[in-house]
Amino acid sequence: MVFSLTILLIATALALLGWLSVKRIPEGQVYTLRRLGKPAGTLTAGTHLVLPLIERIAHKISITGYTLSVDERLDPASSAPSTLRGRVWWQVLDPERADAVIDRADDMIRLRLRDALQNADAATGTDSDTRSRNQRIKQTLNGSLRERGVLVTRVELNLAA
Repeated sequence: MVFSLTILLIATALALLGWLSVKRIPEGQVYTLRRLGKPAGTLTAGTHLVLPLIERIAHKISITGYTLSVDERLDPASSAPSTLRGRVWWQVLDPERADAVIDRADDMIRLRLRDALQNADAATGTDSDTRSRNQRIKQTLNGSLRERGVLVTRVELNLAA
């Protein structure tokens, strides 16, 4: 009786470990893998085997893209404060490099957006001025984010008084 209970427990544990070792990654996503706490690579779409208790999924990264909504008040100390509203579309190009920043990517983009706004021409008025300013902001953001494995694909921002 004790012997059969032991075999049942061992069989259950092995079945559980087998079930935990199979990972199905959907299309449009990449999972980053950690082995004993250190980066061990990425898993692309498909079915993969991982070693439970040794390897774990660190991040589930969508490579189809993200949208960051922007609604920030600029220079509140100014006599004529303005508000920046719009969206920034971005995506992960290199999941291994983006793994280190993916949890705080929105905050990182917002911070770099403020820097990019200072570098861009603040003149607004016609649609072409807004478009060219957004293009310069996009180029500035990409220059600073490319090393992190992130690409800004589109910027639509408007300044409102």
